[in-house]
Amino acid sequence: MQKVAAIQMCSTNNVRENLDAAEKLIHQAASAHAKLIVLPEMFAIMGTDAKDKIIVKEKYGEGLIQSFLSEQARKNNVWILGGTIPIACDDVNKIRAAAILYDDQGSVVARYDKIHLFDVTLSHDEIYKESDTTQPGKDLIVVDTPVGKLGIGVCYDIRFPEMFRDLFRRGAEIIALPSAFTVKTGTAHWELLSRSRAVENFCYFIGAAQGGQHGNGRKTYGNSLIVSPWGDVIAKNIGENPGVIYADIDLKTLYDIRKSIGQPLKNND
Repeated sequence: MQKVAAIQMCSTNNVRENLDAAEKLIHQAASAHAKLIVLPEMFAIMGTDAKDKIIVKEKYGEGLIQSFLSEQARKNNVWILGGTIPIACDDVNKIRAAAILYDDQGSVVARYDKIHLFDVTLSHDEIYKESDTTQPGKDLIVVDTPVGKLGIGVCYDIRFPEMFRDLFRRGAEIIALPSAFTVKTGTAHWELLSRSRAVENFCYFIGAAQGGQHGNGRKTYGNSLIVSPWGDVIAKNIGENPGVIYADIDLKTLYDIRKSIGQPLKNND
């Protein structure tokens, strides 16, 4: 078995401040012998304006945020999923919300660009249109890691079960989902959707969340969690406080569950 960790943060509009906070939590998780650490969506910046992330966007393969993640992975000898990083795209007025996976040598292993963008109207006063500043990705990602085959999604993706079924067909054993759920939707659906994506694909699910009041007035739900392939919540950061949660990944148990319920043992053919 291998230990994984989900980090919960309350990120601000100050990139350096957020990286300093993330560094402490990454060190804490690595000291507890986690082999894979998942950071929340927008861990490096939650701007006072939606366009703030465009100001600090980075070219893929270089920049402060990416260098930080590479250094932290190498220094702590851990795999890190940095979700998400504002990466430049072909539209100068937008970014890609990229979840980038680093191995324990600090090298990039995979990049997933958020596909489903958060364009919703929750109330007269709470309206989001992520597509104004973000360009959607197209490609699904499943990659080998020391803890198992990892499928990657981001936040609003969780509402599209066919995406995760496709990750299962591509071999996913673990799903990582950096997120920043609103309080309204988080209270109603975060745990329900997380457990659903785990149990319908018999995968471990790692949900690393933003939690608390941010500088732009937005409040996020927190409650980071890790779910077993049977749908049980095996670790949870109850509430909004920053911190780290852990769980052991047991692939034998995963395949015993799949076998007992009639799911294919080889799912990537």
